[in-house]
Amino acid sequence: MSAAYARISRDPRSVDTLRAVARTEVERARRSNKTIIFKMGHHSVAEHAVFNFDIISVSRLAIEEIEKFRLCSYTEKSQRYVKLEDGFLLPEEIKQVGKQKIFLAVIKAQNDLYHDLYKKLKPYFFERFPTLATNPKTHSTLTGWAKEDARYCVSLATLGQLGMTANARNLEFLIRRFASKDLAEIRELNQKIYTLAKAVAPSILLFTESNDYDAKTYENLERTVESLSIEHNGQDHGKEKKGIEGGEGECVQLVDHTSDGDMKLIAALLHTSSKSPYEECLVKAEALEAEQKNNLCKTAFEHMEFFNAVLREFEYVDLTFDLVISATCFAQLKRHRMATLTAQPYNLHLGVTLPPSIRDIGADRDFLAVIDQTEECYRTLGDSLKTGAEYVLTNSHRRRVLMKVNARELYHMARLREDTTAQWDIRQIVSRMSQKAKEVMPLTFLLVGAKDAYPEIYKELFNKPPKLKPPKL
Repeated sequence: MSAAYARISRDPRSVDTLRAVARTEVERARRSNKTIIFKMGHHSVAEHAVFNFDIISVSRLAIEEIEKFRLCSYTEKSQRYVKLEDGFLLPEEIKQVGKQKIFLAVIKAQNDLYHDLYKKLKPYFFERFPTLATNPKTHSTLTGWAKEDARYCVSLATLGQLGMTANARNLEFLIRRFASKDLAEIRELNQKIYTLAKAVAPSILLFTESNDYDAKTYENLERTVESLSIEHNGQDHGKEKKGIEGGEGECVQLVDHTSDGDMKLIAALLHTSSKSPYEECLVKAEALEAEQKNNLCKTAFEHMEFFNAVLREFEYVDLTFDLVISATCFAQLKRHRMATLTAQPYNLHLGVTLPPSIRDIGADRDFLAVIDQTEECYRTLGDSLKTGAEYVLTNSHRRRVLMKVNARELYHMARLREDTTAQWDIRQIVSRMSQKAKEVMPLTFLLVGAKDAYPEIYKELFNKPPKLKPPKL
């Protein structure tokens, strides 16, 4: 397929003929691929070959690494909808230093608490929402809430599975980067993926070896930063925080945004709708009266329905957020692959996210006791391991991430993650992001909000309902 499509630019024959010829001359097609990709540098032809992988029994920690590749596609087993059955990975790193006993004891304590919490949370949600409890069709929603809150105590060693779709170019990137990883689980997974893919497409997986750029760059950056002796305010280095409920304002900081974002959006709308150069459009935008600016932005929204993305002009406006989020929230946030997302390691000093329901049923002391046991194990493992101790940390543990989104992507996030069907942790975080965005760019975010709230938001803006309403599920 790749060889056939690569020949389109230089061969006058029809595409279907080129593909038929490539099928009958496989070895020649492979030599052609190597010439085009390696010698000529046209890596994009490898994107025509697509692979689907069933990735089974990998840890949540490994899944975080897999899903960093934003041009691949993933569908993952959800801990919100599937009850966990104690499956976990015993990492090779922990076996090598003889720390299995302490690791297994903590994992057992976490999993035992998960089952106990689930048994208590299920009746709690049925009692708290009697209307939903009377309808058998919504029972799965209530039991799902019990599962999603109970899972905050289980480890990143918990096993999951996913389906992954990747074209050859991105698969080669994944294989090359994984070859430089320290975790034994990642290296083993990488070898299996490479072996399977290489057997069917050897000519388009060329740059797959471990390399210093992937293996050493971040490590060297850390050493360089440490040598700079930069003063800090000690915010994350004092007494560790315990039992913090998620979604607080301090967890979401808007640290940067496009200056005069509303004006630049309006200028982009003027640019598309006229024949003026952008600089002239920006001058015109700034000269408009407040009502004219508002009406122009409303025009961009007027015929939009709940399933429509806002116009591409919204991508010229950016916002950067510094977030402190749980592993549970991170697992969902990282799926927004059009954003730019970088993360620090998990940090005990940032505390944990405690689901309010666990406090409501009086299980917060049991939860925090397991967290204490977990963190003691993490420190003990950290004394012996360069990497791998993080397997024992839970879904409630927090890390700091930096996320840059354009306005169009934040609209998409708000529609999906502020909806009442979304998980509460990420719903609170994204709602706060939307609020902060609206404070600095009120015109750009006139219509931001959840999918299920869209009719009301639209009606408030236009004094009439939208033509279509989100379907009732």
